[in-house]
Amino acid sequence: MEELYNQLFCLLVFAITGIAIGILFDVFRILRKSFKTTDWITYIQDILFWILAGAIILFSIFQFNNGEIRSYVFLGIILGVILYMLTISKLIIKSSVFIIKWLKKIISYPIHLFENILRKLIINPIQFISNKLQKNANKFYKKTKNMTKSTKKGKKKRIKLKEKEGIL
Repeated sequence: MEELYNQLFCLLVFAITGIAIGILFDVFRILRKSFKTTDWITYIQDILFWILAGAIILFSIFQFNNGEIRSYVFLGIILGVILYMLTISKLIIKSSVFIIKWLKKIISYPIHLFENILRKLIINPIQFISNKLQKNANKFYKKTKNMTKSTKKGKKKRIKLKEKEGIL
């Protein structure tokens, strides 16, 4: 009879382990719904989930069942995950995603405000000065280019005059 109670206790413990794995799974689902991620980050998250889920299962097996793998271990984990997914998973995901999006809006407002102030006080004046300097530099370049052309023409004319006069 004591063996039966022990097995029922382990079934309950592994059902709780299944609920913990369901919660862990929902954490990754919430992150995916709240933040845009690339495919390779999703792959890393999947690998991380399975490593953590395996560690939780192994910890539970060694802590509560002396490392023995029995059918009620898997039955308890499956029942726990199903129980969690059918009962409170949707509520937790919806409320968590809502809270995270709300926090993102609250946090992003001062950041956008700071960006706008930075842009108006520092970036825009620097761009204005840079554009003015670039325009003046272009004008200066064009004038010096024209001056070198005219001095080259003047030198050629002077050389021709000197040749005509017989100096050269």
